Amino acid sequence: MAAFKRLSWLLAASSLLSSISAQPSPEVQKRISAAIEAAAKSNGSDIDYTQFVNVFIGTDNFGDVCPGASIPFGMVKFSTDLTGYAPAGYVTDNTQTIRGLSPLHDSGTGSSLGTYGNFEIMPLLCPHGFDTCTTSLDARERFRLNNTDDASPGYFAQTLDNHIKMEATSTRRAGLERFTFPKGSGTPYFVLDLANDLPESFAGGTLDIDPDQGRITIGGHWGSSFGPGQFHYQAFACFDLLDGGNQQLKEYGVWTADDFGLDAKGLGMTHMNLSIDLIGDVYQSGALFSYEGEPEEVNIRVGISFVSVDQACSNAETEVGDSSFEDIMAQSKALWNEKLSKVEIDFAQTAPNVTEMLYSSLYRSFLTPNNATNETQAEFANTTHFYFDSLYCSWDTFRTFYPLMSLHSPVEFAQIVDNYIDGYLKRGWMPECRANNLPGWTQGGSSGDVIVGHFAMTYHNEASELGIDLEQLYAAMIADGEVNPPEWNIQGRQVNVYKEFGYVPFAVLDTMSTGRQTREGSRTLEYAFEDFAIRQVALLLNKTDDVETYTNRSFFYRNVFDPNVKSDGFTGFSQKRFMNGSFAYVDPIDCSPLDNSTRDCSLQDDNSVGFYEASSWEYSFFVPHDTAHLIQLMGGNETYVNRLDHFFSAGLFDPSNEPSFQTPIGYHYANQPTKSVDEVRNLVFTSFDITPAGIPGNDDQAAMATWLVFHLLGMYPVPSSSQFLVVSPFLPKYTIHNSFLNVSTTVTVQNFDPRSVQKTIPHGAAAYVKSVTVNGNVQPSRCHIDFYDVFRVGGEVVIEVTSDKDSVNSCGASVPDSLSTGGFAVAR
Repeated sequence: MAAFKRLSWLLAASSLLSSISAQPSPEVQKRISAAIEAAAKSNGSDIDYTQFVNVFIGTDNFGDVCPGASIPFGMVKFSTDLTGYAPAGYVTDNTQTIRGLSPLHDSGTGSSLGTYGNFEIMPLLCPHGFDTCTTSLDARERFRLNNTDDASPGYFAQTLDNHIKMEATSTRRAGLERFTFPKGSGTPYFVLDLANDLPESFAGGTLDIDPDQGRITIGGHWGSSFGPGQFHYQAFACFDLLDGGNQQLKEYGVWTADDFGLDAKGLGMTHMNLSIDLIGDVYQSGALFSYEGEPEEVNIRVGISFVSVDQACSNAETEVGDSSFEDIMAQSKALWNEKLSKVEIDFAQTAPNVTEMLYSSLYRSFLTPNNATNETQAEFANTTHFYFDSLYCSWDTFRTFYPLMSLHSPVEFAQIVDNYIDGYLKRGWMPECRANNLPGWTQGGSSGDVIVGHFAMTYHNEASELGIDLEQLYAAMIADGEVNPPEWNIQGRQVNVYKEFGYVPFAVLDTMSTGRQTREGSRTLEYAFEDFAIRQVALLLNKTDDVETYTNRSFFYRNVFDPNVKSDGFTGFSQKRFMNGSFAYVDPIDCSPLDNSTRDCSLQDDNSVGFYEASSWEYSFFVPHDTAHLIQLMGGNETYVNRLDHFFSAGLFDPSNEPSFQTPIGYHYANQPTKSVDEVRNLVFTSFDITPAGIPGNDDQAAMATWLVFHLLGMYPVPSSSQFLVVSPFLPKYTIHNSFLNVSTTVTVQNFDPRSVQKTIPHGAAAYVKSVTVNGNVQPSRCHIDFYDVFRVGGEVVIEVTSDKDSVNSCGASVPDSLSTGGFAVAR
């Protein structure tokens, strides 16, 4: 029980830290801790899973998580927008001020400009009347009241330092905003934005006030948060101000402002029509209105659409209607419970912080992408396919996000796959990083291939029932793998030169396509893995010639491995390579945590390192489909293990970005799985916790969240395959429910020792896998299982653990699959 006492101390400490940093309210953690304790006592009966979710995890330390009110995959996420660095609108930093509450946000993105933030509304006190209201962004900013931020799934609340409380709850495309004013504070005013958004990208729009109907409609165009500035999307909002006749407007009008003295208001004016400001000023504008009778509570219904103002109003009318704030909250909570209950645990025997991390991470895994079906525009207008926005980004999510969906949510997984296929049908290539309904920047290539490939490998038997045509899916993959786009910055790959040279050359002459000539090393490695995904589906569909072609292309990773490069006593690293075959040396430490330079390592045109958001030290391990051969390239098992040891101990490992995700489990492939267990324990307790700073980097559409979930469950996926690696669970028992397949899979850890659930496993604590038994059959390998033997059929999995580390430091009959050693020979 010592470990549990230690965890209780950590919970108390986190509450103290919240109090010191002022946000969120300490009551949030107290409420969650009490709910976990009550669930443990009730032995799991009548559980409200939303009570275990801390939506503020990741709202500090550049996690960029949005804690706003949303439903699963909701198009709207109601949250406040704060000053400073706040890509998701909200941040815990209490030195920043609030500009307003808005219904559109993304969660966890790495876009420093911020995403959405359209249609901000801010409650005001204007004791000297309409013309004196602080409507401009700078003038209306207010600090929050310390220790008052509150939120839970489907609910968000924040109190200004003038004691006005703002609350929100949501449906898929609409919601309710509730404002409570201090008693006796006078006439409540509201400023509502037309032009403002987080990236300051307004490109023209209109605003209309209908005082008789009590309705304000807004529509306009804005720019992408993570894509070409030349592209613009449209968005529309409908604000119903009268609360079904319970509220009455007093004054209404419009306003404009800038940072250089413009502060104009038009009482009684009802229309604005503004174009893009071509000279580049930040032009502020919107509506200003107040209420009769000095009400203390004001309710405003909001509808959002990407099609029209009429559809925005219809969304509010059909999804919210006359429902109360509490009704919508209850509906939202029910939707969240349906999703969160897909993973059921033994609350009594699970450490409280593990429970909180697990369900908070699961929550974020259902938060995005945003389901904007029937809200389509441009080439997707009136599509008959499902449509999802905010694919931040396929490169981020193929590793863990979609493999986790495959375990419990094939219906939504299929809808998103349908969305990827529709991207190919409408644009010629699958989307890589759609943001704000616009093409976003590619990062590793066409990572959508891995996502749809994973669906095909796990649900090909049910594909037709789920609405997916596998031949069409494969055609989309082939387009990515064979057809060179004229502009591969936003879709597809630079496949012409990749196919010609067997790698993406540095300083290549490419006369047929355009794209940023960087990341040649990492793009080659990513392209090769994407080719593996195509190979897998070709195998599934019995396309023999394509299996051979894409198997060979998946080995192109070898072509950027320079056996002569040395770093920290180890030899052989991935490098950039010229057209003539010679290598362009880059220090493998560049862009690692040990790189003290100010060099750029992302999409910038001066990223000369050859890798994307990671070092050659990191990316040289990235061959998930053929690690056995990689080990030989690096000198064999012993050298490979020593190299991994050094990688972690020297501080070269960067858990804040996706290329690092599989590395801690790399020991499995060298037949030393106990070292993977140790490294994962260290990673989780070093990089994750239950505070607002509790993830190590941008959540990246819940990439971090799902990475953590797999670690806690003691599994790790091999994308575009049906193989899962077995590590060591952090909890004694859990059940994953798949309602579509009508199966449940229960994993029980025999000899589970709670003392093992900490950064360093103490001597004598059982944590290392001795055997894996699936439905009564002991598995020949303790290192991997297959989706088709376990999660597709359901049943009982027993993972026996032991403290005798030396006796189980091998996989048994086989290490995980690699192509070059005969792995992945058949599709299940």
